[in-house]
Amino acid sequence: MTADAHITDPALASVIETSGAAREQAQALVDLIAQTIAAHPGGPIPADALVEISKQQKLLNTNLAHLRGLHRAAHFRARETKAKTAEARHEVDVLHLQLQNLYYEQRHLEGEIAACEGFDHTYRLLPLIPVEEFLAQHPEHADADENALMVARINHERAERETLEQQRLELQKRKQKLIAENKKRRDDLANLDRDLEKFIDAAKPIQKMFEKVV
Repeated sequence: MTADAHITDPALASVIETSGAAREQAQALVDLIAQTIAAHPGGPIPADALVEISKQQKLLNTNLAHLRGLHRAAHFRARETKAKTAEARHEVDVLHLQLQNLYYEQRHLEGEIAACEGFDHTYRLLPLIPVEEFLAQHPEHADADENALMVARINHERAERETLEQQRLELQKRKQKLIAENKKRRDDLANLDRDLEKFIDAAKPIQKMFEKVV
């Protein structure tokens, strides 16, 4: 198999074909001139032989001109292909860089996910009721996954704490009210003691008068 068999581009195949034809024609012209000179050694070459040589030379020049045109067109196509190849290589380089950035971002996110999964979250320290007790109170969460179940347990704990906090505030209000009532009663008793003392002090002269009469 010759090297020409590997050429599949029609333009390049045309260049090879024209080059081969020009080569054969040039060789035929050389042979024609050699035969003509050998046929007339030392003598003049007949006009018809010169006409044939000139005719073959013109055909060769035509083929060579055609070959130069094909070569020039192939050269321009090669330059265009080279530019397109450089552009495609640049695009590949850009895509490769983007891919590397995506790999880097993927590794970064995987590291962040691993850190989050291994982080000692505060919710793990919450004094939640056991899962079995929670599911017994709320069977609608029996088929929930781990995350949904944890969220439901935390919401339950929050609701319970909010209820207890509301009860604590109500008890605190009642306590404050009782303290205020007790204070008022103490003040009333103190005022009553003072009034009683005043009454006793005011009644002492009358008591002395009764003692004299008796």
